[in-house]
Amino acid sequence: MTGPERRASLSLASIYALRMLGLFLVLPVLAIEAASYPGGDDPFLVGLAMGIYGLTQAMLQVPLGMASDRIGRKPVILAGLFLFAAGSMLAAWAPTMEWLVAGRALQGAGAISAAVTALLADLTREEVRTKSMALVGVSIALMFALSLLLAPLLVEHIGLGGLFGLTAALALTGMAVVAWVVPPEPTRHAPPERGGLAVVLKDLELLRVDVGVFVLHAVQIAMWMSVPVLLAEAGLAKSAHWQVYLPAVAASLVVIGGLLFRLERQGYLKQVYLGSIALIVAVQLVFLLDLGTDSLWVLGVLLALYFVGFNTQEATQPSLVSRLAPEGHRGAALGVYNTLMSLGIFTGGSLGGWVAKAYGPTGIFMVSGGLMLVWLLVAAPMQVPPARAPAGSPAQ
Repeated sequence: MTGPERRASLSLASIYALRMLGLFLVLPVLAIEAASYPGGDDPFLVGLAMGIYGLTQAMLQVPLGMASDRIGRKPVILAGLFLFAAGSMLAAWAPTMEWLVAGRALQGAGAISAAVTALLADLTREEVRTKSMALVGVSIALMFALSLLLAPLLVEHIGLGGLFGLTAALALTGMAVVAWVVPPEPTRHAPPERGGLAVVLKDLELLRVDVGVFVLHAVQIAMWMSVPVLLAEAGLAKSAHWQVYLPAVAASLVVIGGLLFRLERQGYLKQVYLGSIALIVAVQLVFLLDLGTDSLWVLGVLLALYFVGFNTQEATQPSLVSRLAPEGHRGAALGVYNTLMSLGIFTGGSLGGWVAKAYGPTGIFMVSGGLMLVWLLVAAPMQVPPARAPAGSPAQ
């Protein structure tokens, strides 16, 4: 990478990291801490507080992605982070579950994922873009693991309201990074054409990736309805689950950095993409057949393999969308992509909860494995897009 590309990649990944840490910190403790709120004994309200973030995200990803094509990426990112901070402060103040739901909904209105990934694509060359996108994927995985470690410790000292206050501070820090650290946007020579949403929705190759991101995140959330239970049944205390998560994530990053990126540079992008899907299918199958999953070592290896597949997809999918998107419609394409991601998160939580209640972990892994197989079939005919330098990029 050039110096500006490294600066863009690291600064935009840090924005993702700050925002995702703020989100993930409350997830491990929200269901438990909600009991202290008036209305917190209502499972519907608790579930709504957990899931409404994903719904408002899904509703606004496309409009804000398209807005970033027209008025610029940075204004949209700053506005989204401000809404996220405002929602966090409302949730920190919330005296009842209804107000907590309102705060979570306002958090979700700061749907900046499309604008952030579009700006990262604008500021990087084709040959280094997957590596840049990988930093975003890595930041998500690391923040997820870090939240599992920090959330139970922090909530004991500052409570759920304090966690939401911390997420507001993280969002404001992200605004400072956008304003003073992220490189300037490329000059736009012409406004995008109208009808961008229709264009991207008719593109078969983009739709393949959209299906993939939906399944990837639905399976991720559904899996975590069962994985903590399996770790506990294997004898690991809840407060020590990070001792499995962090090594698994770290091992996956070593594999991705040492092998998968090299294979992609050698022209094996399709094989890497399909292979990572197949790897997650295999992990679901081992979980489903209960092959040694009472052992912490086996669980650790399975999770490491899962994170290899998951983080590979997190790195390659946004890069593929940015390469496949028609000129002038990158924000719209990434908006649709991130909408499907948000819907996948919501679906994984709601469907996973129902399946876990009715059929237990076996049902979770059966459904997850089935979804992954469908995705593999949809993705198999994919066409790797030709290299294309980003229009107006300073790295061109």
